[in-house]
Amino acid sequence: MSRPLGSLMRNKASQIGLICVGVVLGVLVSLNFSAVAQREAPSPLPIEDLRVFTEVFARIKSDYVEPVEDRKLFTEAINGMLSGLDPHSAYLDQEAFKELQVGTQGEFGGLGIEVGMEDGLVRVVSPIDDTPASRAGLRPGDLIIRLDETPVKGMTLNDAVRRMRGRPNTDITLTIVRRGEEKPIVVTLTRAVIKIQSVRSAVMEPGYGYIRLTQFQEHTGENLARAIERVWKENNGNVRGLILDLRNDPGGLLNGAVAVSAAFLPANALVTYTDGRAPDSRMKLNASPEFYLRGATQGDYLRGLPREVKSVPMVVLINGGSASASEIVAGALQDHKRATIMGTQSFGKGSVQTILPLTNNTAIKLTTARYFTPNGRSIQAKGITPDIVVEDPSNPSDSQRVREADLSRHLSDGKGGAPKAAPRPRDAKKDEPARPRVEPIKLEPGQVFSREDFQLMQALNHLKGQPVLRELPPVAATAAAAPAATTPTAR
Repeated sequence: MSRPLGSLMRNKASQIGLICVGVVLGVLVSLNFSAVAQREAPSPLPIEDLRVFTEVFARIKSDYVEPVEDRKLFTEAINGMLSGLDPHSAYLDQEAFKELQVGTQGEFGGLGIEVGMEDGLVRVVSPIDDTPASRAGLRPGDLIIRLDETPVKGMTLNDAVRRMRGRPNTDITLTIVRRGEEKPIVVTLTRAVIKIQSVRSAVMEPGYGYIRLTQFQEHTGENLARAIERVWKENNGNVRGLILDLRNDPGGLLNGAVAVSAAFLPANALVTYTDGRAPDSRMKLNASPEFYLRGATQGDYLRGLPREVKSVPMVVLINGGSASASEIVAGALQDHKRATIMGTQSFGKGSVQTILPLTNNTAIKLTTARYFTPNGRSIQAKGITPDIVVEDPSNPSDSQRVREADLSRHLSDGKGGAPKAAPRPRDAKKDEPARPRVEPIKLEPGQVFSREDFQLMQALNHLKGQPVLRELPPVAATAAAAPAATTPTAR
């Protein structure tokens, strides 16, 4: 007598489910005990939840319209576990793990854009200087809704990044939504080999130096030291003011942030501390070589810097694209009253992601702690508030852009309080004359800064003891800028 198809499928699903229960329980038991070894007593495994998981797994294997590989199901389950925690935890497959390692070394292929995920769309955190993305005019906060003809909705971040990267000299069309624009913007970019020069410097005029950090990489500390030495040499040791530009710097390696802070702070000053559940996630990082040098054989590249670098008047520029390591530096220099922080509220990404390698050259990026400034201020979901708020007329929506606190599932500040709202620009009065709209600044190849950069020129005014304008007055955009002096020196 034949048995109903549904009965056969249920029996098959039941058998698969029992096998999966055994496999999953075995794996989770081993992971559970190894993870908590020498930390805390293991909590009971959620047997009922595991049964539901394996039943779903079995139903997909037996009833889904098409066959699905076990590896795909497990990979998607891992992706779901991590992406459901917070916006920054993620599973890195072999390709993504390799790209992460290459990216921190300063050279990779693609568009030159730091991205995140927001409501299923790709959000631009920051375009990197002198790359196809920056030259095409992409801005922090732009939402990418389509890659060529493929909608982004439904893609994982890894999938989207993989599509944006590709062979140099090949094109990709991005459709983006920008706040303040009625229609989506379509731009075509040509992929290139992205060689990130993380530190650039120039002498703005005699006695005043400018240093721009685009990202915190493996050699950022050493490159910063060389930039400082050049600024001092070109001014014959007579430096009266220094501007450190961290705008649209999405962060990077922690040791780079400590190195940059240590260049300007007294020896052993506290730069940041972290707090998490695991004992090894609770650290205090000071301005000393043991916290920023990588490798025992590496010499201290900050040792020979001019003594005056610890005391020269200094302005640090930040905006809504300054995140993570940038915020650590700004917070440290602000708490120690070493520099004046100027610009707009930073992004507020104050969580620590630890890369935990797994088997088969994969890894997970797991949020394991929060960063705090030396005075105990939480960066997470708050950001750094400038000492002097100066709006960017070329990007008037900067103060209203999406920040960490706006992301779904964002981590709290760890202090039990509601995140502090970023300062918003005041509303214009009806009878107030319209302020001029300034086009985004595009630097020419080899150019380090522009005198049409309103925020930068206000930083220079502050160092020179001149009045600082918090926003562009209703006159020509160049009226508030300082008079031209020496031609900037490219780095």
